[in-house]
Amino acid sequence: MNTKLAREMGLEFPIFAFTHCRDVAAAVSKAGGLGVLGVAGHSTKALRSELEWIEKEVGDKPYGVDLLLPTKFVGSDSGGEGGEKLDKHIPEGHRQFLDKLLDDHGVPELPSDTRVRPEFSVGYEQQREVIELLFEFNISLIASALGPPPDWMVEKGREKGVKVAALAGTVDHARAHVEAGVDIIVAQGYEAGGHTGTISTMVLVPEVVDAVDPIPVLAAGGIGNGRQLTAGLALGAQGIWAGSVWLTTEEAETHPVVKEKFLEATSRDTVRSRSLTGKPARQLRSAWTDAWEDPSNPDPLPMPLQPRLVREAQERIQRTAHKNAGARELSNYFVGQIVGTMNHVKSVRQVMEEFAMEYADTMARLDDWAEGAEGAEGAKGE
Repeated sequence: MNTKLAREMGLEFPIFAFTHCRDVAAAVSKAGGLGVLGVAGHSTKALRSELEWIEKEVGDKPYGVDLLLPTKFVGSDSGGEGGEKLDKHIPEGHRQFLDKLLDDHGVPELPSDTRVRPEFSVGYEQQREVIELLFEFNISLIASALGPPPDWMVEKGREKGVKVAALAGTVDHARAHVEAGVDIIVAQGYEAGGHTGTISTMVLVPEVVDAVDPIPVLAAGGIGNGRQLTAGLALGAQGIWAGSVWLTTEEAETHPVVKEKFLEATSRDTVRSRSLTGKPARQLRSAWTDAWEDPSNPDPLPMPLQPRLVREAQERIQRTAHKNAGARELSNYFVGQIVGTMNHVKSVRQVMEEFAMEYADTMARLDDWAEGAEGAEGAKGE
């Protein structure tokens, strides 16, 4: 199963695991893959603590990090704004709609002393301090989502011997990333959880592989088992980038109510919605997404206004979903269509072992079919 890219990065398996949970990232790296920690929304203090913990856990095993670096967002032409400066751009009608949505579902207010987690920053310069901090650690990979990485990040990666990756939902995106100097392209199909485009993985991956050769490509979107891993490699990818499959593992910090909903969901129970981040992101369908998709209600605001608008509402929902029926109905999170097969809680190591065993079984079956076909052709010749 090992590919040229996996060998270069010291991996036993060409499995790159995107996660917001440090325990999952560390467990994947320890099991022979590469755990990639999503760091959007982390303060520098919290991020330092997370990475110190991961490095202590994984020892000399490789791991990576992922950032949201969108090129287009409100204020991008002036370098971007953050925090309270964004509030002036949020219409009062949106605030009233959101208040009514939570009131209609009986979601209680937060305690007065609650500190709401800040929304994630966007823009290169706003995240420069975070990026520079990341390079102080022993990361093996740094990935840019939603846009090409800045020149100085690519240069820093080369200086430090860190692979720079970028996610692409179209061939044009992939070519722009190559022009920016990235080392790896993650071709992420429509089936994927989180921010994703409109082209399916089966179509996108070979298009990107052909367009950016010899830059290595990772296949992403709808990949959660060994058969799908095999398919990704058959399409020309040098590995997979998987995210959703880890959300129901023992190690995952997924909210218990959301994890339960994932375990019960089918592959039809996701939707691409702008309701959490302002950009289309696949997530579990819920009363929250239904409300924002209703044409009689306000449209979600563009990034970064939507995250700013909904952050307190999401905090209220998450804090009470375990005991409040209305909050439970609203609860959701990013997840791909692979959720339909995420029916049991497993350890990360078990998921990794199943990837490997099913890959081996699939390759053996394909070999058997090929030998059978050759035998049939030989018999015809006689």
